[in-house]
Amino acid sequence: MEFLVNIRITWPDAMDPGLKAAVSEEERRRAAELAASGNLVRMWRVPGRTENWGLWRAADPTELHTIISALPVWPWMDVTVHSLADHPVDPGPAV
Repeated sequence: MEFLVNIRITWPDAMDPGLKAAVSEEERRRAAELAASGNLVRMWRVPGRTENWGLWRAADPTELHTIISALPVWPWMDVTVHSLADHPVDPGPAV
């Protein structure tokens, strides 16, 4: 299944800068692993915000929740998930 996922990150004002840097670095490493496994297909940044949209793949919503809730930034994330279904006029993946 494919999912369109919006993630907004809200870092605490008083967060230790070293912790924030470590969590951000671990998040990038984990994202690379998820991309390699095919779970994270695409990711777009929302300009000027700590927010992104991503195209994710998982067997079902439960697997997606397991993947996303295990992300290092999970405690500071606000997540909205939209399930996607095939459309009869979909031209297919971009080449």
